Amino acid sequence: MRIEKLTCHIGAEISGVDLGEAARSDDLFAEIRAALIEHKVLFLRDQDIARADHVAFASRFGALEDHPVVGSDPDHPGLVQIYKDETSPPDYFENSWHCDATWREAPPMGCVLRCIACPPVGGDTMWANMAKAYADLPDHVKEAIAPLRARHSIEASFGARMPEEKRLALKAQYPDAEHPVVRTHPETGEKILFVNGFTTHFTNFHTAANVRYGQDYAPGAAQLLHYLIGRATIPEYQVRWRWRPNSMAIWDNRATQHYAVMDYPPTVRRMERAGIVGDRPF
Repeated sequence: MRIEKLTCHIGAEISGVDLGEAARSDDLFAEIRAALIEHKVLFLRDQDIARADHVAFASRFGALEDHPVVGSDPDHPGLVQIYKDETSPPDYFENSWHCDATWREAPPMGCVLRCIACPPVGGDTMWANMAKAYADLPDHVKEAIAPLRARHSIEASFGARMPEEKRLALKAQYPDAEHPVVRTHPETGEKILFVNGFTTHFTNFHTAANVRYGQDYAPGAAQLLHYLIGRATIPEYQVRWRWRPNSMAIWDNRATQHYAVMDYPPTVRRMERAGIVGDRPF
């Protein structure tokens, strides 16, 4: 197995390995897992594997989870089908910097994504290293956000276009989750900036330390949250991957954010993603 770094801070391409084989090899899987923890996102080409192998490999990390809005392959629970074609209406959920499913109390620890079909040009995906984003914050900002917690909402994202009754039912099933603004990686101990496109507001900003006049609360909290979410857009923290059929990406959802670039005209783009159940952020 060969590992080639793609940028200074995030991403590596692996070659000379078949993920179907890795699903059945303890040693090979352990190498890949160690590389994932180090590089935060891994990329592979020419993975012409069966869906069963895709699921089997991802399941080595842990149990898989379905998505309550996006459908899964009926024969392979946990393999979410992100399918678009010439008639698909624009949805504008993917082209936002986000960690997957932070609206869950326990967001996914990672994902394994495979390209089935894609446009010849366009439709890349970018990832950002949110441990580096946190590390580079000024000390006074780190001090200010250390105690903060924030809400993450599926209602305000996927639910926003639903009829009211359906939207409220979705929120009842998945109440807005509260997470620390700075989480700790459970394996590396790294501090990670953990706000993204699903984050709606801080829950404990309105304190005497932060607000001298009540009037200051709304702009102060909103401006800080906007600043923190914007850290993912800094190119020095990013890697960009150009898809081809049978290309794959494996990412640590605890330490990264990603953005699917929607720069292509209406066309076929079919991706299949296995999301791995995670633990509650701390």
